[in-house]
Amino acid sequence: MNFLVTGGAGFIGSAVCRHLCANPAYRVTNLDKLTYAGNLASLRPIENAHNYRFEQADICDERAVLEILHRDDIDIVMNLAAESHVDRSIDGPGAFIETNIVGTYRILNVALDYWRGLSEARQGRFRFHHVSTDEVFGDLPFDSGMFVEETPYAPSSPYSASKAASDHLVRAWHETYGLPVVLSNCSNNYGPYHFPEKLIPLVILNALDEKPLPVYGAGANVRDWLFVEDHARALELVATKGRPGESYNVGGNSERTNLGVVETICDLLDLRRPRAGGASYRDLITFVTDRPGHDRRYAIDASKIARDLGWAPKENFDSGLARTVDWFLDNKWWWGPIREQRYNGERLGQGSIGNSSIGNGPIQDSPIESSPIESTGSRRVAT
Repeated sequence: MNFLVTGGAGFIGSAVCRHLCANPAYRVTNLDKLTYAGNLASLRPIENAHNYRFEQADICDERAVLEILHRDDIDIVMNLAAESHVDRSIDGPGAFIETNIVGTYRILNVALDYWRGLSEARQGRFRFHHVSTDEVFGDLPFDSGMFVEETPYAPSSPYSASKAASDHLVRAWHETYGLPVVLSNCSNNYGPYHFPEKLIPLVILNALDEKPLPVYGAGANVRDWLFVEDHARALELVATKGRPGESYNVGGNSERTNLGVVETICDLLDLRRPRAGGASYRDLITFVTDRPGHDRRYAIDASKIARDLGWAPKENFDSGLARTVDWFLDNKWWWGPIREQRYNGERLGQGSIGNSSIGNGPIQDSPIESSPIESTGSRRVAT
């Protein structure tokens, strides 16, 4: 079976590629534009695997994507290419509109054209798997409720609004054109190779650098945490066993307040890498002004994927977080260059609507983003 994973140099996408390549019956093509969060170092464990290939290209480049689909006889497209950081979407929503909405529209067009040209047997096994987020559902009260697949969409940020729009496009291409699609919406992921702008890696690395550990507001916002390798297993099942037209919620059944997450990281580091003088890393916790439109709580009901596809997480939050902290302690070769060259922990997402960059043409996510990559074609980098 031949997979095309878009966004495969990102956090979740690289985990999916590593997971799929462990099966010798699969062939994996990883397509990534390599913007600021794309990192080929995350693919080092499989870069020389016989069943792995990397292509630098943009999902908005329809000609390049169609060429790859035909050349590699793709059976399953797993679309993970997306801008995904809420704070960056507040500062610069344009990139989120371009990649998450326009990019999804373009790759759907290409997938439809490709699917229509397949034999009847191959049409029957082709899938377009769109990977999305629980943030499209908005938020929940602190004390009740969970997101199910039928929960109405109510996005709160430019990021979640762009993902909601992409989900609607995918469903429309199924209902209107018959494209065999499956969708999945996941809770917050964490684990090895996580880009350091996100909460868990940011806190780990700031703590090691003796920098303040920023917590929005009072730290009471609640998230359901999903270990990224459990998510990769779920995505394989959805892509290969999911019913066309269906969506599946994927969650870790591990709700924690943001403050509780930070405190647990501090406690793990106190044991593994004690501070000089014996003080606790908790002393570095600093409460900062909340971000605009901060959702209160996310919680996923993952009973459908458990019932229909037999998936359940292997890691609970405590075991997964311990593995994550240990990985970051042992792998400075991966995160050191990122902290030095791309993102050193500065605050994003202040969200001043008066910022002249909003609504005035192309928007750069931030000054630290790498230069745009031309997308007039694909380039074979590794096999």
